[in-house]
Amino acid sequence: MFSAKLKSFIASFSAYFYCGLRTSDFRLYKTLFVVVVLMILHSCSKNTSSQSHLIFRYNEHSNIPTLDPAFARNPQIIWPTNQLFNGLVQLDDSLNVQPDIAKRWTFVDSTCTFYFTLRDDVYFHKNEVFGDEGTRRVTAYDFEYSFSRLTDPKVASPGSWVMNNVESYNAENDSVFRIVLKRPFPPFLGMLGMRYLSVVPKEAVDFYGSEFRRNPVGTGPFQFKLWEENVKLVLRKNPLYFETDENGEQLPYLEAVAVTFLPDKQSEFLQFAQGKIDFVSGLDNSYKDEIITTTGALQEKYKDRVELITAPYLNTEYLGFFMDADTPEIQSKILRQAVNYGFDRRKMVTYLRNGMGIPANHGFIPKGLPGFDAIEGYNYNPDKARELIEQYKMETGDSEPEIVIGTNSQYLDICEYIQRELEKLGVAVTIDVMPPSTLRQMKSSGELDIFRASWIADYPDAENYLSLYYSRNFTPNGPNYTHYKNAVFDSLYVAALNVSDIDERKLLYTRMDSIVVADAPVIPLYYDMAIRFVNKDVSGLGINPQNFLVLKRVKKATP
Repeated sequence: MFSAKLKSFIASFSAYFYCGLRTSDFRLYKTLFVVVVLMILHSCSKNTSSQSHLIFRYNEHSNIPTLDPAFARNPQIIWPTNQLFNGLVQLDDSLNVQPDIAKRWTFVDSTCTFYFTLRDDVYFHKNEVFGDEGTRRVTAYDFEYSFSRLTDPKVASPGSWVMNNVESYNAENDSVFRIVLKRPFPPFLGMLGMRYLSVVPKEAVDFYGSEFRRNPVGTGPFQFKLWEENVKLVLRKNPLYFETDENGEQLPYLEAVAVTFLPDKQSEFLQFAQGKIDFVSGLDNSYKDEIITTTGALQEKYKDRVELITAPYLNTEYLGFFMDADTPEIQSKILRQAVNYGFDRRKMVTYLRNGMGIPANHGFIPKGLPGFDAIEGYNYNPDKARELIEQYKMETGDSEPEIVIGTNSQYLDICEYIQRELEKLGVAVTIDVMPPSTLRQMKSSGELDIFRASWIADYPDAENYLSLYYSRNFTPNGPNYTHYKNAVFDSLYVAALNVSDIDERKLLYTRMDSIVVADAPVIPLYYDMAIRFVNKDVSGLGINPQNFLVLKRVKKATP
């Protein structure tokens, strides 16, 4: 509107100008020109301002490679696809399984079979692929198609593994979807809330082909509007969305979501400080001291306009030993234990993370999952570390033990802290800094004796963390990057999969985690925290232990 008015006015002015106005007329017209342009600009500014409370803005400093849920393997893809798609079930902020497109379900223990009854009021986003009607209702046959697509080798979805425990699935009719498991697997119901298992329409996938990645059609609270890659992504409110709030008001409340792609966290924080985006997730070294104190509180100058929201995050940060390395330092359990005793995790979190984290003084299972605090891990004990290091030297004849840690630049400060502490105890440490992609590749291929890593839960069950130490999961066939193997651990892991009672399963999880602690194939550093800095005009954002972004209940105050 603004552009059309202004262009029309300029064209009119030009016509008069070239027709040979008298000087006095020209001066008058010039004055009028300036006044009208200012009025148009003011009107546009007011209109934009009046709509700003209906648009939620955030920045994604990592690139979004796709909006296809079959490839939603990391937060930068999961966040936007959370707004675009739904599955059979969803998780609330306490990680409880709640209905989504499935309004109820039953599980038959004797046959390991789920029966999901679907809602009859869920429609796909309006799109030309549906012909004159513009949309159609979701049925159980759409889930049958979506599950088959996930395991199709031609699609090559990184999420195909979620179907490893599924024997079969089928639509019994439009409203009932059946899933049969190969064996008992208690975490499976929670896994169905993963974006990989979203429902997608066959018509859209067939029509767009490989371009479905940038033409997503789902059922979510927001629908795709435009995407200029690496510049801006815009989602608009889905007028057909099926969920309502407690008062019967249709969700979502917002009209749009706008995502920018500034490439670094410092620029992102600057945009937040200027009010140009609505929230920032996580704590980066580039701005941590600017916004929070060393005790984890908001700095005084931000308290009137920013809210700090934190929660335990299902993410364990750690250093892993590659157990197949043929160096004596890696093969020695007592030296691995000495490294675990040799630095103060509490001090590390306080000074390097401004208190934003939980020192990993327990096992590998993070806070927020059953079994987290049931065992005693490694506390700072330099005397014990020295004793173990001396024992290692006597047993091996290696008088100058040395280790090499592979990391990326984001965690260099933590690795340097560990380096200083261990060198005080007589262990030389070299730090090999590399790009994140190189670190991931070398970690997966076993080229690093010690690697820095993190494990963010794919689904909210401790089995997901313990699967990293099951011997049949050696990379590249699974997530066992350390190549750790223990027969007792393996037997307990298999046994736990057949226990449906969470309290019984927790006891087995605790025993497994204790074995990992004793053998020390890893050095747990800290259990992360989900951290959100949110402008105070935003409400309903919430936070959850998987740090998923859920915007359907978000509101912004009117300016």
